[in-house]
Amino acid sequence: MAAVPSSPRAGSGGPPAMLVLEDGTTFRGTGFGAPGETFGEMVFSTGMTGYQETLTDPSYARQIVAMTAPHIGNTGMNDEDPESRRIWVSGYVVREPARIPSSWRSQRSLADELSAQGVTGIAITGTRELTRHLRERGAMRAAVSTAETDPAALLERVLASPGMTGADLAREVTTGRPYQVDPPPGVPARFRVAAVDLGIKAATPRSLARRGCQVRVLPATTTADEILAAGPDGVFFSNGPGDPAAAGYATEAVRGVLTAGVPLLGICLGSQLLGRALGLGTYKLRFGHRGVNQPVKDLATGRVQITSHNHGFAVAAPGAGTEPFDTHYGRAVITHRNLNDGVVEGLRLLDAPAFSVQYHPEAAPGPHDADGEFDRFCALMERAREGGRPHAAA
Repeated sequence: MAAVPSSPRAGSGGPPAMLVLEDGTTFRGTGFGAPGETFGEMVFSTGMTGYQETLTDPSYARQIVAMTAPHIGNTGMNDEDPESRRIWVSGYVVREPARIPSSWRSQRSLADELSAQGVTGIAITGTRELTRHLRERGAMRAAVSTAETDPAALLERVLASPGMTGADLAREVTTGRPYQVDPPPGVPARFRVAAVDLGIKAATPRSLARRGCQVRVLPATTTADEILAAGPDGVFFSNGPGDPAAAGYATEAVRGVLTAGVPLLGICLGSQLLGRALGLGTYKLRFGHRGVNQPVKDLATGRVQITSHNHGFAVAAPGAGTEPFDTHYGRAVITHRNLNDGVVEGLRLLDAPAFSVQYHPEAAPGPHDADGEFDRFCALMERAREGGRPHAAA
């Protein structure tokens, strides 16, 4: 068991705390946020900014997130930037939490917000070493504790905690009842979109609404018949946490929408579900993609976009090339690849109005290179309304 000491200044006077990984690696530091003990999958995010959006992204449910940026909390927390109704991370790991937030938009400190929502954090000087370890060994179960002093005792509880493979978490983070997001004043409503909330971020329906979409957000377990009952112009399947193989109910909903021929867009988990609906497999990445600097190549145009990511699973490619492959819904093609590791980043049906991307076009946080995917979706709905060919939207 490796023990990694941490400087006393890292936690700015907080209580002693430790982080224990399931392989026994132990980091000692100081606690911030809520005292106590928390368990989850240990992952890292390479985002240099946007910690409030990261904390409130439902895709981080049941994960302990380490930030690779050295100083977190500078701009405090506010009521305008959350991506959901609460913080979803199980625990938070930083190198140096800001002692005093400095922003005219700040309403409270990061530490106060973590405390108020019962989220336990730890400050360690070894965030770089932790990140390198996870890149080499892979994401793994872990715990943060300000209560336990014996690493071996905490490790026992880590090994007894659930893993991410097989976890159906979309049910846990989804909305309890439907709600609607309308276009802003002055923007006419052009399309009705049914958005299945598998862990949706608030920026996504807003991005669609700005383009004239009246977005009806539905719970994760909504069936295809229920989705289609209101006659939407298009159906959106959102991002979300957990193993796509465990969300069979959502895969069936995707299949029902494809059978009906209604335009479909999926992002992140929604992209993985489209892949499974097309007969492809999904698999767990070693350490996942989390951050705002992932290079993705459009295989048709050669254009490279810098994109925002948050996922630990991916679609298994049917081959190494870009040739179309057959599905129950016609031919399909891989449209995008991650330039770091070749992971499938996009799918498109050639004979039906459906496509998906693994990255986050709405960003929040991150670059806006990919926000044109929402325009593509609107063009697909417009073409379907006019009776045009689905592949013309590419």
